Amino acid sequence: MTDRHVMECLGMSKVVIEDGKVTVVSGPKVKFCPLFKKYRGIDELTESIVKSNIEFRIESFGMCTSDRQIRMKDFLSFGISEVLSSALKHRKIDAAVIAADGCGTVVVTDPEIVQGLGGRISGLCETSPIESVIEGVGRENVLDPSAAAIDAAGGVRKAKAMGYGTVAVTVVSAKDASALRNEFGGSVVIMTVHGSGMTPDDAREAFCVCDVITACASQALRSEASGRDVVIAGTKIPIYGVSEKGKELVMMRLKEIGKEPWDGKEPEDPPIPLI
Repeated sequence: MTDRHVMECLGMSKVVIEDGKVTVVSGPKVKFCPLFKKYRGIDELTESIVKSNIEFRIESFGMCTSDRQIRMKDFLSFGISEVLSSALKHRKIDAAVIAADGCGTVVVTDPEIVQGLGGRISGLCETSPIESVIEGVGRENVLDPSAAAIDAAGGVRKAKAMGYGTVAVTVVSAKDASALRNEFGGSVVIMTVHGSGMTPDDAREAFCVCDVITACASQALRSEASGRDVVIAGTKIPIYGVSEKGKELVMMRLKEIGKEPWDGKEPEDPPIPLI
């Protein structure tokens, strides 16, 4: 059986990794990302740049392979993984439900595992089980060790069954966020990631039900945020604290790294194009 992992990353490029090799790379929809400019010196995202970056991740920390490193200190000053890690460290949440290559949806309570699993990947659509990763995070914490399924709601149900009270979860759609809010109410902290391409209706719904939202390259999320009372962090890719709980977590992370909320003005180098 082929080991297969599918992601949308680096400008919404579809990437397929099979048996540790990059086999498919589609053209990025977003051509410039300020984060990749800052951290990797990349001026324009192209198919060859995406392929090279993914191969770098496979080589450097074993992404999508049995050599996968699962622990890491902070990667960005401000990202969803960093917010989750800080929230766990300061016991503002009891557990985080995230998805990662090699294990699918998992319940995590260790801040360094949140960072290690989530801090260096994005837009995971499909993955295959990798035994070393599953054992590393603890088989008892993996929603579906046999198939590495990605299921945010199933992960929250598992976390609740394990006895965790306040559970944070990452989702990629407003529809999933609404379903989680309807099922779990205020006991779940919902963080929307990978929001590029959202429609205005999706963005409006997201701001009604989510606690924390990352803007990614979304024009709709930025437009919706401009008319709302939010706490904003991050000068490259804005992250919005939306609810009172979300604002608390964003402010806590800002305080931890000694920074102030962003004033909301559009940065000089937003993603190009916004979609």
